[in-house]
Amino acid sequence: MSKVAVVYWSQTGNTKLMAEAVESGASGKGAETTLFEANDFSPSIAADYDAIAFGCPAMGAEELEDTEFEPMFAAVEGSLAGKKVALFGSYGWGDGQWMRDWEDRCKNNGITLCAESVTANEAPDDEATAACKALGEALV
Repeated sequence: MSKVAVVYWSQTGNTKLMAEAVESGASGKGAETTLFEANDFSPSIAADYDAIAFGCPAMGAEELEDTEFEPMFAAVEGSLAGKKVALFGSYGWGDGQWMRDWEDRCKNNGITLCAESVTANEAPDDEATAACKALGEALV
């Protein structure tokens, strides 16, 4: 059985809703899933999972949240090569540049994304929720 972690940070609850949909998709395909808030995840925990989805909304000038999520991701990204990894998050302004920058960062650090990243403008609508479930399925 595949073990999937869904790790997220959410200020307004939008990215949390996305994380729950990702987890639903993975568990629906038979994976053993665990939902983590960013401050509860670490490299030692990452080692226990076959696949990990990371979710963070755009913050500031379209960047990852820098108090909890960014330090956690910086700590674990060196241990993600060879794992199935996927990204998701919500935004309220801009054009999604934070996600393109995050995808490039992963690529530049040898992390292969197993599915197209999912973004939602504000709360995830039915289309974004379905895309999150499909992203979770891709992790299995």
